[in-house]
Amino acid sequence: MTSPSTLQTLPALGTHPASGSLPSRAETREQLAKASYDLLVIGGGILGISTAWHAAQSGLRVALVDAGDFAGATSSASSKLLHGGLRYLQTGAVKLVAENHFERRAVSRQVAPHLANPLTFYLPVYKGGPHGAAKLGAGVFAYSALSAFGDGVGHLLSPAKAAQDVPELRTENLRAVAVYGDDQMNDARMALMTVRAAVEAGAVVLNHAEVTGLRFTKGRVTGAELRDRMSGEEFGVNARLVLNATGPWVDHLRRMEDANAAPSIRLSKGAHLVLKRTSPWKAALATPIDKYRITFALPWEDMLLLGTTDEEYEGDPADVSVTEKDIAQILDEAAFSVRDRQLRRELMTYAFAGLRVLPGGPGDTAKAKRETVVTEGRGGMLSVAGGKWTTFRHIGRTVMKKLEELPGHPLGDDFEPISALPKKLPLPGIANPRAVAHRLLTDRPAPGPRMAADTARHLATHYGSLAFDIARLANDNPELAERVHPDAPEIWAQVVWARDHEWAETTDDVLRRRTTLTIRGLATDEVRTKVQDLLDKK
Repeated sequence: MTSPSTLQTLPALGTHPASGSLPSRAETREQLAKASYDLLVIGGGILGISTAWHAAQSGLRVALVDAGDFAGATSSASSKLLHGGLRYLQTGAVKLVAENHFERRAVSRQVAPHLANPLTFYLPVYKGGPHGAAKLGAGVFAYSALSAFGDGVGHLLSPAKAAQDVPELRTENLRAVAVYGDDQMNDARMALMTVRAAVEAGAVVLNHAEVTGLRFTKGRVTGAELRDRMSGEEFGVNARLVLNATGPWVDHLRRMEDANAAPSIRLSKGAHLVLKRTSPWKAALATPIDKYRITFALPWEDMLLLGTTDEEYEGDPADVSVTEKDIAQILDEAAFSVRDRQLRRELMTYAFAGLRVLPGGPGDTAKAKRETVVTEGRGGMLSVAGGKWTTFRHIGRTVMKKLEELPGHPLGDDFEPISALPKKLPLPGIANPRAVAHRLLTDRPAPGPRMAADTARHLATHYGSLAFDIARLANDNPELAERVHPDAPEIWAQVVWARDHEWAETTDDVLRRRTTLTIRGLATDEVRTKVQDLLDKK
């Protein structure tokens, strides 16, 4: 690990934020309190972030606040996939799959090719399994056809060939393997880049700012009272329209508007495990458990991601966590297709759980469609809930259309309709990640050391062209070029960048969502102390 003597110098680094750094929290609070906004978005998950981005692009004055960190709950607890939704073909939702594929391709090819990467999926067909080879072969062919064969043609593969690409694949009673393509991402990084896009378009954002009440004018919701959780300062925001995008907490905020508001959603808990890999994986496994459910084994961030569960959740959303029952279920289901040596408990580095927001009503949560529902309360507050990561841009556009069509036009007409905006606005840092990594490796500072290849790849695929700014920080301060932990690709310059340019306020903000230290099991006490020291120098 970085030597103690070097670490002692780190807190002094980055004391003077670089030009272009974010305004202070005090400055942001003052701006929020003094200005009047067209739209106040409450909730910094991907639904709220995407709506704020599109609203700001339309020319609206937009404010976005969240009680925790951006993407601090469900939006950083997903399966990390941009996908068409293979299981939706089971229910005949062909149009939905086609729409999901369109959004997936748009994000991975035009909007954020630096943050998404293609991933080949193997769907094993075992003797006695819920689906036969012919059915799954036809299914993956239809799936790839709905994607216009942009990821190749879905087909069947021999067990022997599949085992070459995934050595941990269980081959006993394996009849065939169906192959298809989707995409993968780091959800927290994708969300943060979308926040950055919203801010570049003019939005004002503040995380760790809790809504303590709503403001009313003649019975209509016209803003919110807030408390800065970092300082304890209280302030308020005025807005012509308030959007409730608080995910699992959507009904909590609706009851602030109307104490008698009936429940509008139900919650489904999804848990995941992260394990060290025992061998390279060139493809992911998607294994049918029953007629409707699939369990995933995904190579992700040099680790293996397993999951997910799907069960109704009725507790406090803040208390959601991974239980021993969840761990046992995920490992047991993974064992259908993954060898035991890859599923040893000592390989686990992290576990996380999130809550899917589903429309209210009866039925099995595993069969429920991931629909987005927009409702208007008696005080005029709009609430948006549901949906899935893959369609985050589409959801933002859908909410904007709803805002444009509101009776009485509370936002006025002096803004660009969503239909007039470019269809595929890119996220900041858009670049070819391979080209960025190449530049990082070849642009060696004299007389400094060359950047490690894994660090260059990591920066390129998590920041795109913004990686060059982080590299400049490391070049100017050689101590910042050192690894945060010897077993992870991250360097200390990323911590300073997170503090000065990505709204990081706590060690978890840095280690869980702006870097991968936590999911790798490397957020040690020593690392956390040094990260906190850097944050304190803001």
